[in-house]
Amino acid sequence: MNFPTRALALAGALLAAYSPAHALDAARMADVEARVAAVEPRLIGWRRDIHAHPELSNQETRTAALVAAHLRKLGLEVTTGVGGTGVVGLLKGGRPGKVVALRADMDALPVKELVDLPFASKARGRHMGQEVDVMHACGHDAHTAILMATAEVLVGMRDQLAGSVKFVFQPAEEGPSEAGHGEHTAIGARAMIDAGVLDKPKVDAIFGLHMIPFLPVGTIGYRSGAILASGDSFSIKVNGRQTHGGFPWNGIDPVVSSAQIVLGLQTIVSRQLNIAREPAVISIGSIHGGNRDNIVPDRVEMLGTLRAFDDGMRDEARRRMRTTAESIAAASGATAELTFLQPSYSTTVNDAALTDRMLPTMQQVTGGKAVLAPKLGAYEDFSEYQKQVPGVFFFLGSTDPKRDPKTAAPNHSPRFEIDEASLVVGARAMSALALDYLATP
Repeated sequence: MNFPTRALALAGALLAAYSPAHALDAARMADVEARVAAVEPRLIGWRRDIHAHPELSNQETRTAALVAAHLRKLGLEVTTGVGGTGVVGLLKGGRPGKVVALRADMDALPVKELVDLPFASKARGRHMGQEVDVMHACGHDAHTAILMATAEVLVGMRDQLAGSVKFVFQPAEEGPSEAGHGEHTAIGARAMIDAGVLDKPKVDAIFGLHMIPFLPVGTIGYRSGAILASGDSFSIKVNGRQTHGGFPWNGIDPVVSSAQIVLGLQTIVSRQLNIAREPAVISIGSIHGGNRDNIVPDRVEMLGTLRAFDDGMRDEARRRMRTTAESIAAASGATAELTFLQPSYSTTVNDAALTDRMLPTMQQVTGGKAVLAPKLGAYEDFSEYQKQVPGVFFFLGSTDPKRDPKTAAPNHSPRFEIDEASLVVGARAMSALALDYLATP
C-alpha cells in the first residue's frame, strides 16, 4: 500500500470514528460561531471592496494597506512590505505555546470580469508590459476578507489562546505580473519565506484555504498527502536550417522534428513514469514556426507545462523530457533547447498526521460535511510553506447549494463567482483550526 492510500485509509477510519469530543468543545465552537456572525456584515463588505478594486501580483498596495490598517486597529504587531507587498500580523495569546500561521493570498488576475454584480471590477492594470483588465477570478478577495475576519475573531478570544497566531497576507500567488529579474518576479510564498515569515517566532504549522466551485457552500474538501500538482512551464526551441518547401532535403526541417518531439513527450507519461504511483501530464499549449507555406523555417518554438503529484516523479519527468527532445531533434540533424521557466511550483502535499488531527475540527465546522477531495491538476505556492513546516491546504465550497456545481464557472474564468455564504464557513474553519491546533500539546 503506497503512502497516499495509507493516508486516505487513516482519514476514512478517523472520519468513521468522529465525534465532537475530538475537536473543540461545544462552548468554544459556539463562541467562534457567534463572533463570526457578529463580523459577517463587515466580512462581506471587505470582500466586495477588495473585489471591486483588484490588484495584480506584487501590485497589491491598496489591498495591503486595507489589511494592515485593520490588523493595527485590532492591536496586533504588524509588519508590512514582507516579500514585496505582503502583510503579517502577530497575535500573542494569553498563555505561551506553539505558533500557528494562517495564510491568505491577495492578488488578482489579468481577466475581464463578465459577472453582473454591483461591485464588479472595472479595474485596469499592467501585466507583462500590457494594459489589461483585472479581476479577482480565483477568489483571493474572499481569502483575504476571511482572514481579516478570522483575525478579529481570534483577537476576541486572545485569553483562550495558548500560543501565537501569525496572519500571513501574501502577494503574488499567481506568479509575477512583470517579466524580468529581482524580488518582483518571485512567487509570493517564496519571497515571504526568504523575508523570514516563518521565523521570529518560528512557525510550527500552517493552514490555508481556497474557494472552489465544484463543492457547494457549507462543505470543505480535504485530502491527506498530495492535493495539488506541481507546475513547471517550459520552452522548447528546435533549430533546423531554412530551405525551400519543394526541396526539404536541402535543409533541416524543425517542424517535423517538433511534431515528433510532441508525440515523444507523451510517451514519457504513458511508458516511462510509474503512473500507478501518481498521475502526471505533459501538455504543449503553443507551437510557432515559419511564416509561409513553402518555406521550411529555421526554428520552431513550443511552450507547455508539466504537472505531477510527486516531486520525485517530477524530477524524473524533467530529466526524461530533456533527453527526449534533444535525442529526437538530433536524429534529424536538428537541435533542441529545453528551458524550464520561472517561477515553478512544487506539489502541494498536506501533512498526513496534521490532516488526520484536524479532520474532526473540519467536520465540526461543517456539521459533518468535510468530504474527501480529488487531486486537482492546478498548482499553488502554498507548497513552499509546506516544504518548511507541516501544513494543511483545503478547499472551501463556494457554489450555491441549489445550483449544480458542475455548471459553475471554474477558477480563472471571467464568469467565476462565489456565494458569499461561504465566507462565514471559511472564517469559522480558520478560527477553529487555529484554536484546536494551539489547544493540543
